[in-house]
Amino acid sequence: MFAISGCQITAEIYSGINTVIYRAYDSVRQRQVIIKALKSEYPTLEEITRLRQEYAIVHNLNCEGVVKTYSLEKHGNGLAIILEDFGGYSLDRLLASQKMELKEILRLAIVLAETLGELHKIPIIHKDIKPSNIIINPSTGQIKLADFCIASRLDWETPTITNPNEIVGTLAYISPEATGRMNRSIDYRSDFYSLGVTLYEMLTGQLPFPSTDPMELVHCHIAKQPVPPEEMGAGGQRGGGAEGQRGGGAEEQRGRGEKNSQSSIRYCDEVISQNC
Repeated sequence: MFAISGCQITAEIYSGINTVIYRAYDSVRQRQVIIKALKSEYPTLEEITRLRQEYAIVHNLNCEGVVKTYSLEKHGNGLAIILEDFGGYSLDRLLASQKMELKEILRLAIVLAETLGELHKIPIIHKDIKPSNIIINPSTGQIKLADFCIASRLDWETPTITNPNEIVGTLAYISPEATGRMNRSIDYRSDFYSLGVTLYEMLTGQLPFPSTDPMELVHCHIAKQPVPPEEMGAGGQRGGGAEGQRGGGAEEQRGRGEKNSQSSIRYCDEVISQNC
């Protein structure tokens, strides 16, 4: 049975390949907490290093849009991070149970774009923006980013070419340059690409590239253009038009700055507000 001194487990909320996440009550400090622990009884050095890195990157951050870390604890042969519990649930869980209104999606996009803007000034690149790493409290409206285990405290990073099954990150949301096949460095735009994939999924109910084949996903992110959301019909089916190729020109459109991205989202939000 999982146990950390002073913490009483109340629920298991996620169990992945390498980690398990619990809700718990810290009786010493008298507060609700989240515990993220390594799952294996004998974790690898890489697993331990990633959890240490996540704690080191987040612990001293002063950013309202990031889930706070309280401490890094020894747990058996591995480690566990104690994090704040602000009563939130992962976006993927919320999307599975309800459909979000367009205005709510845009508000979420604005908050996340601002949070990424703060992180990129530090500089920190998250490298794994996706619904399961976006935590929302439906009652208060708070939105925070979690899971910085593969984040980098760098302005940019040069990826290496690896087997698609070994690429760090989540292939369905990964940026073209993060695949290691673009001869380009990873920078802040990589996070905004993944945010774009997330917003597409929220708007249409499906991923822009729904394939489960790793090589095909890599190819799609690099070379293909997703079906525009406005062309998607009921049930996420395409309404018309031909699928276009991304090509080099479309890739260059991502050169827009963070402020332009935030401004575009805010403009859409204002237009919707004026017409409601």
